[in-house]
Amino acid sequence: MQCQFSRCIVATLLLVFPVAALADEPALTKAFVDGTGLGWQELTLDNFETVNGDADTWTQKDGVIHCKGQPVGVTKLKKPIRNLELVAEWRHLSSGGNSGLFLWAPESVLKGIQPGQLPPGGIEVQVLDHGYAAQFEKQTGKKPDSFTTHGDVFPVGSSKMKPFPPVAPDGSRSFPRKNLSKGMNQWNHYYIRAINGEVRLWVNGEEVSGGSDCEPREGFMCLESEGAPVEFRNLRMRELP
Repeated sequence: MQCQFSRCIVATLLLVFPVAALADEPALTKAFVDGTGLGWQELTLDNFETVNGDADTWTQKDGVIHCKGQPVGVTKLKKPIRNLELVAEWRHLSSGGNSGLFLWAPESVLKGIQPGQLPPGGIEVQVLDHGYAAQFEKQTGKKPDSFTTHGDVFPVGSSKMKPFPPVAPDGSRSFPRKNLSKGMNQWNHYYIRAINGEVRLWVNGEEVSGGSDCEPREGFMCLESEGAPVEFRNLRMRELP
Protein backbone atom coordinates (compact mmCIF):
# COMPACT_ATOMS: atom_id res chain seq x y z
CA MET A 1 0.00 0.00 0.00
CA GLN A 2 2.83 2.40 0.84
CA CYS A 3 4.41 1.77 -2.58
CA GLN A 4 1.13 2.48 -4.38
CA PHE A 5 0.63 5.67 -2.38
CA SER A 6 4.15 6.80 -3.29
CA ARG A 7 3.45 6.24 -6.97
CA CYS A 8 0.29 8.34 -6.74
CA ILE A 9 2.26 11.20 -5.16
CA VAL A 10 4.91 10.98 -7.90
CA ALA A 11 2.27 10.95 -10.65
CA THR A 12 0.59 14.02 -9.13
CA LEU A 13 3.87 15.89 -8.90
CA LEU A 14 4.63 15.06 -12.51
CA LEU A 15 1.44 16.76 -13.61
CA VAL A 16 2.24 19.91 -11.66
CA PHE A 17 6.00 20.37 -11.97
CA PRO A 18 8.41 20.07 -14.90
CA VAL A 19 10.22 16.75 -14.94
CA ALA A 20 13.58 18.49 -14.81
CA ALA A 21 12.67 19.79 -11.34
CA LEU A 22 12.27 16.21 -10.13
CA ALA A 23 15.45 14.82 -11.62
CA ASP A 24 16.63 13.49 -8.25
CA GLU A 25 13.78 10.93 -8.27
CA PRO A 26 15.27 7.83 -9.99
CA ALA A 27 11.95 6.50 -11.34
CA LEU A 28 11.08 9.87 -12.86
CA THR A 29 14.53 10.25 -14.35
CA LYS A 30 14.19 6.90 -16.11
CA ALA A 31 10.68 7.75 -17.31
CA PHE A 32 11.90 11.11 -18.57
CA VAL A 33 14.74 9.57 -20.57
CA ASP A 34 13.26 6.25 -21.65
CA GLY A 35 9.50 6.56 -21.36
CA THR A 36 9.34 3.51 -19.13
CA GLY A 37 7.46 2.77 -15.95
CA LEU A 38 3.89 3.11 -14.77
CA GLY A 39 1.45 3.92 -17.56
CA TRP A 40 3.92 4.20 -20.44
CA GLN A 41 3.05 2.46 -23.72
CA GLU A 42 5.39 1.61 -26.57
CA LEU A 43 4.10 2.88 -29.91
CA THR A 44 4.68 0.95 -33.13
CA LEU A 45 3.18 1.39 -36.58
CA ASP A 46 0.37 -0.91 -35.44
CA ASN A 47 -0.83 1.98 -33.26
CA PHE A 48 -1.05 4.30 -36.28
CA GLU A 49 -3.05 4.50 -39.47
CA THR A 50 -1.98 6.25 -42.66
CA VAL A 51 -4.01 9.33 -43.51
CA ASN A 52 -2.73 10.29 -46.95
CA GLY A 53 0.41 8.33 -47.78
CA ASP A 54 1.38 5.33 -49.87
CA ALA A 55 1.49 1.81 -48.51
CA ASP A 56 5.28 2.03 -48.19
CA THR A 57 5.59 5.63 -46.94
CA TRP A 58 5.89 4.30 -43.39
CA THR A 59 7.62 1.02 -42.55
CA GLN A 60 9.10 -0.51 -39.42
CA LYS A 61 12.07 -2.83 -38.93
CA ASP A 62 14.05 -3.78 -35.83
CA GLY A 63 12.16 -1.26 -33.71
CA VAL A 64 12.83 1.68 -36.05
CA ILE A 65 9.97 3.45 -37.84
CA HIS A 66 11.19 4.62 -41.24
CA CYS A 67 9.51 7.27 -43.37
CA LYS A 68 10.62 7.68 -46.96
CA GLY A 69 9.27 11.24 -47.01
CA GLN A 70 6.98 10.81 -50.01
CA PRO A 71 4.25 11.72 -50.50
CA VAL A 72 3.97 14.61 -48.06
CA GLY A 73 1.33 13.75 -45.45
CA VAL A 74 0.84 12.16 -42.04
CA THR A 75 0.11 8.94 -40.22
CA LYS A 76 -2.01 9.31 -37.08
CA LEU A 77 -2.66 7.46 -33.85
CA LYS A 78 -5.80 5.38 -34.10
CA LYS A 79 -7.50 7.24 -31.26
CA PRO A 80 -7.62 10.91 -30.23
CA ILE A 81 -5.96 11.96 -27.00
CA ARG A 82 -6.07 14.97 -24.70
CA ASN A 83 -3.29 14.95 -22.11
CA LEU A 84 -0.09 13.03 -22.69
CA GLU A 85 3.63 12.65 -22.27
CA LEU A 86 5.57 11.55 -25.33
CA VAL A 87 9.14 10.35 -25.78
CA ALA A 88 10.65 9.97 -29.24
CA GLU A 89 14.08 9.62 -30.76
CA TRP A 90 14.50 10.80 -34.34
CA ARG A 91 17.13 11.36 -36.98
CA HIS A 92 17.18 12.74 -40.51
CA LEU A 93 18.92 10.74 -43.22
CA SER A 94 19.53 13.60 -45.65
CA SER A 95 20.69 17.19 -45.28
CA GLY A 96 17.83 19.63 -44.95
CA GLY A 97 15.30 16.98 -43.96
CA ASN A 98 11.94 18.18 -42.68
CA SER A 99 9.39 16.41 -40.47
CA GLY A 100 7.36 16.99 -37.34
CA LEU A 101 5.13 15.66 -34.59
CA PHE A 102 1.57 16.97 -34.70
CA LEU A 103 -0.39 17.21 -31.46
CA TRP A 104 -4.14 17.64 -31.12
CA ALA A 105 -4.92 17.51 -34.82
CA PRO A 106 -8.74 17.37 -34.94
CA GLU A 107 -10.57 14.78 -37.01
CA SER A 108 -12.02 17.56 -39.17
CA VAL A 109 -8.60 18.61 -40.57
CA LEU A 110 -7.57 15.04 -41.34
CA LYS A 111 -10.63 14.06 -43.34
CA GLY A 112 -10.23 14.36 -47.07
CA ILE A 113 -6.66 15.67 -47.23
CA GLN A 114 -4.89 14.40 -50.32
CA PRO A 115 -1.35 13.07 -50.77
CA GLY A 116 0.97 16.06 -50.79
CA GLN A 117 -1.00 17.93 -48.13
CA LEU A 118 -0.43 18.43 -44.41
CA PRO A 119 -3.24 18.85 -41.87
CA PRO A 120 -4.37 22.50 -41.66
CA GLY A 121 -4.67 22.30 -37.89
CA GLY A 122 -2.97 21.09 -34.72
CA ILE A 123 0.16 22.03 -32.78
CA GLU A 124 3.42 21.09 -34.48
CA VAL A 125 6.62 20.18 -32.71
CA GLN A 126 9.24 20.75 -35.40
CA VAL A 127 11.66 18.00 -36.46
CA LEU A 128 14.12 19.76 -38.75
CA ASP A 129 17.68 19.08 -39.91
CA HIS A 130 20.24 21.89 -39.69
CA GLY A 131 20.85 21.68 -43.44
CA TYR A 132 17.40 23.17 -44.01
CA ALA A 133 18.59 26.56 -42.74
CA ALA A 134 21.69 26.42 -44.92
CA GLN A 135 19.60 25.60 -47.98
CA PHE A 136 17.19 28.44 -47.20
CA GLU A 137 20.04 30.95 -46.98
CA LYS A 138 21.57 29.68 -50.23
CA GLN A 139 18.27 29.88 -52.10
CA THR A 140 17.09 33.23 -50.75
CA GLY A 141 20.31 35.02 -49.84
CA LYS A 142 18.76 35.79 -46.44
CA LYS A 143 19.52 34.60 -42.96
CA PRO A 144 16.72 32.37 -41.68
CA ASP A 145 14.89 34.26 -38.94
CA SER A 146 11.37 32.85 -39.19
CA PHE A 147 12.35 29.38 -37.97
CA THR A 148 15.09 27.44 -36.21
CA THR A 149 16.28 23.84 -36.46
CA HIS A 150 16.35 23.16 -32.72
CA GLY A 151 12.74 22.46 -31.76
CA ASP A 152 10.22 25.15 -32.68
CA VAL A 153 6.66 24.68 -31.40
CA PHE A 154 3.80 26.41 -33.21
CA PRO A 155 0.11 26.26 -34.14
CA VAL A 156 -0.84 25.17 -37.65
CA GLY A 157 -3.63 26.64 -39.75
CA SER A 158 -6.62 27.72 -37.68
CA SER A 159 -5.20 26.36 -34.43
CA LYS A 160 -4.05 28.74 -31.70
CA MET A 161 -1.25 28.87 -29.16
CA LYS A 162 0.41 31.48 -26.98
CA PRO A 163 4.12 30.74 -27.58
CA PHE A 164 6.67 30.77 -24.80
CA PRO A 165 9.54 33.21 -25.39
CA PRO A 166 11.70 33.62 -27.27
CA VAL A 167 9.26 33.91 -30.15
CA ALA A 168 9.57 34.23 -33.92
CA PRO A 169 9.62 37.79 -35.32
CA ASP A 170 5.94 37.49 -36.29
CA GLY A 171 5.05 36.06 -32.87
CA SER A 172 3.67 32.84 -34.33
CA ARG A 173 6.00 30.23 -32.87
CA SER A 174 8.10 29.46 -29.83
CA PHE A 175 11.81 29.39 -30.57
CA PRO A 176 14.08 27.20 -28.40
CA ARG A 177 15.91 28.97 -25.60
CA LYS A 178 18.95 26.82 -26.31
CA ASN A 179 20.29 25.13 -29.46
CA LEU A 180 20.61 21.45 -28.61
CA SER A 181 19.52 19.31 -31.57
CA LYS A 182 22.09 17.22 -33.43
CA GLY A 183 22.67 17.01 -37.16
CA MET A 184 22.00 14.50 -39.92
CA ASN A 185 22.31 10.78 -39.09
CA GLN A 186 22.50 11.51 -35.35
CA TRP A 187 19.72 10.49 -32.98
CA ASN A 188 17.91 13.25 -31.13
CA HIS A 189 15.73 12.78 -28.05
CA TYR A 190 12.43 14.62 -27.59
CA TYR A 191 10.32 14.58 -24.45
CA ILE A 192 6.96 16.35 -24.80
CA ARG A 193 4.35 17.18 -22.17
CA ALA A 194 0.97 18.25 -23.52
CA ILE A 195 -1.45 18.94 -20.67
CA ASN A 196 -4.64 21.02 -20.58
CA GLY A 197 -3.70 23.10 -23.60
CA GLU A 198 -0.04 23.60 -22.65
CA VAL A 199 2.85 22.05 -24.59
CA ARG A 200 6.44 21.84 -23.36
CA LEU A 201 9.37 20.38 -25.31
CA TRP A 202 12.66 19.02 -23.99
CA VAL A 203 15.42 18.50 -26.60
CA ASN A 204 18.18 16.07 -25.64
CA GLY A 205 17.42 16.46 -21.95
CA GLU A 206 16.67 20.18 -21.53
CA GLU A 207 13.41 22.09 -21.80
CA VAL A 208 13.64 24.60 -24.64
CA SER A 209 10.25 25.67 -26.04
CA GLY A 210 6.48 25.39 -25.88
CA GLY A 211 3.27 27.31 -25.50
CA SER A 212 0.01 27.67 -23.60
CA ASP A 213 -3.66 28.37 -24.32
CA CYS A 214 -3.67 25.91 -27.20
CA GLU A 215 -6.85 25.38 -29.17
CA PRO A 216 -7.76 22.69 -29.86
CA ARG A 217 -6.35 20.77 -26.92
CA GLU A 218 -7.59 17.34 -27.89
CA GLY A 219 -7.13 15.38 -31.10
CA PHE A 220 -4.79 13.03 -32.90
CA MET A 221 -1.03 12.74 -32.56
CA CYS A 222 0.55 12.44 -36.00
CA LEU A 223 3.96 11.71 -37.47
CA GLU A 224 4.80 13.85 -40.47
CA SER A 225 6.19 12.89 -43.87
CA GLU A 226 7.57 16.01 -45.50
CA GLY A 227 9.75 15.22 -48.47
CA ALA A 228 12.83 13.57 -46.97
CA PRO A 229 13.64 10.27 -45.22
CA VAL A 230 13.41 10.36 -41.44
CA GLU A 231 13.45 7.69 -38.75
CA PHE A 232 11.87 7.38 -35.31
CA ARG A 233 12.62 4.90 -32.56
CA ASN A 234 11.80 4.35 -28.87
CA LEU A 235 8.48 6.09 -29.43
CA ARG A 236 6.56 5.87 -26.15
CA MET A 237 3.52 7.63 -24.74
CA ARG A 238 1.75 7.96 -21.42
CA GLU A 239 -1.86 9.15 -21.40
CA LEU A 240 -2.67 11.49 -18.51
CA PRO A 241 -5.98 12.47 -16.84
